[in-house]
Amino acid sequence: PSVTGGQEQTEGQRSTLECSTPYVCPGSDLVLRWQGFDPRVSEVSGHVQLDTGGVGQRLTLSGSFSWKDHSKKLLCEVSDGSKRASTELVLRVRHSPKDTQVWLSPSSGNIGAGDTVTLSCEVGSSHPPVSGYRWYRDGVAMATERVLVLRGVRREDHGRYRCEAQNALGTGASPPVTLRVFSAEILASPGAEVREGTATTLSCDVPGREGHPEALSYTWFKNSAWLKEGPAHTLLFPAVTAADAGSYSCQVTNSQGSDTAQAVTLSVTYPPRIPTLTLFQETQGGRLVVVLCAVDSHPPATLAIDRDGAMLATSGAEVTLGQRLGVTSSRNSLRLEIRDAGPRDGGKYGCTASNALGNASATKVLVTRGAGLRIQPSAEVAEGTAVTLTCLGTGDTAEQPLYAWFRNGRRLRESSSPTLEFPSVRGDDAGAFQCQVRGRNGSDTSEAVPLRVLYAPRQPVLSSFLQSRGGRLGILQCSVESDPESSLTLRRGDDVVACTRGCPQATSARVRATSSYNSLRVEIRDVVVEDEGVYVCQAGNSQGSASAAVDFKA
Repeated sequence: PSVTGGQEQTEGQRSTLECSTPYVCPGSDLVLRWQGFDPRVSEVSGHVQLDTGGVGQRLTLSGSFSWKDHSKKLLCEVSDGSKRASTELVLRVRHSPKDTQVWLSPSSGNIGAGDTVTLSCEVGSSHPPVSGYRWYRDGVAMATERVLVLRGVRREDHGRYRCEAQNALGTGASPPVTLRVFSAEILASPGAEVREGTATTLSCDVPGREGHPEALSYTWFKNSAWLKEGPAHTLLFPAVTAADAGSYSCQVTNSQGSDTAQAVTLSVTYPPRIPTLTLFQETQGGRLVVVLCAVDSHPPATLAIDRDGAMLATSGAEVTLGQRLGVTSSRNSLRLEIRDAGPRDGGKYGCTASNALGNASATKVLVTRGAGLRIQPSAEVAEGTAVTLTCLGTGDTAEQPLYAWFRNGRRLRESSSPTLEFPSVRGDDAGAFQCQVRGRNGSDTSEAVPLRVLYAPRQPVLSSFLQSRGGRLGILQCSVESDPESSLTLRRGDDVVACTRGCPQATSARVRATSSYNSLRVEIRDVVVEDEGVYVCQAGNSQGSASAAVDFKA
């Protein structure tokens, strides 16, 4: 048989295929038929010609073919009993791309930020072949290649992807495939910087969290320390406080793994608290008054120090300073130094702290001494040094005040000279000194300032006696005057009997030593003749040494 009807068919259009033979055999078993077609969408009709116009038999197959019929084989067969002959026809059905799918790689496990993802557009059948591709993410066109490679995946790459394949007959679209980027991020609402008392929420967000196919677990950290864990993705602060400020991070976990969000710093702003105002007056060596103001606030506050309402210093705009004033400032701290301070510097000092959220203040009263005492070259000197004590007055040079001097509370002298001099100071001159300045407007007394004189040991006092009541007991007592304290050693010949520091235990069980400041007492029990002899007490300190001897008789 022969087959006619065209080389190609188009999907959806009706086609006719004809199977024929150029002969007819009446009365025989000759059969002509089509094989391999779908009778549900096709129909067959036959025609026999036997006249002057010609002789032949035709079998017509009419119907529409789908893309699934493409490359399908049909047979036109003629048979006569056991004899058969056939002709094969391969269907070529023109159709748009069919069975379009997106293949995602990797297809399992979490896809994290920075990973590489491949999406392939695969077509099950297309005739003619695919001529072009187009990719869409969440409905927005984005690429035209068959294989879409996303290197260094970002959170923004999360979404529903689909592809379209095109040929001359039309377009085939794939079902959407969701690319889930498992990447945690913290969102702060209403912001990462909020005012104290504001309701604040920190959310640990993963793209597509609400549509995630499995339950997620969230672990929160503050300043790298564990805070809480559970299914809630939010951290709520109904009224945030300054104590809530810090660095927050979260870890999201599913069955495939976990991801930790980059930390977010929550900054809580608040007005200044009540400032801490400290007043200090140092009279030795220059009569210095220090006013220190410190405050807690965020953002940092501008600090201002005043006396009786008159501005003295500020950490903000420049203020013209007097010659006696010095100012240093740092974050939320302001220090004012007043040199050569006197009664005029006394009064009510105030510190005011201000930022954009409010202000606060504190006050203190300073009562200054008009008199001060300075010791030169130092308040601690070696014996023999020339020492000058200067009484620092009120600064009123319009009159000639009188100066009275006191040591350990006892009056030494009074004169118009503001100095008390020791050309060669001795140990006996040490003590707590005060000076009193007296003028027409009254008097003022300085604080007591100690003068320490360092000197070598004086001649030690070494005594001995013997007690015979209750047994023979010998006692040797050594004492000395010195500053600093002396080290005492009692010797008998070349042997050390006892000492106040750094010597071994007594060699004899009969000897017992006790010591106190600049004093050493030695007891010898059951005295015998061998204990007689000359005993020497040696005293020494950083300034020198001295010794004394006694002849002990049993």
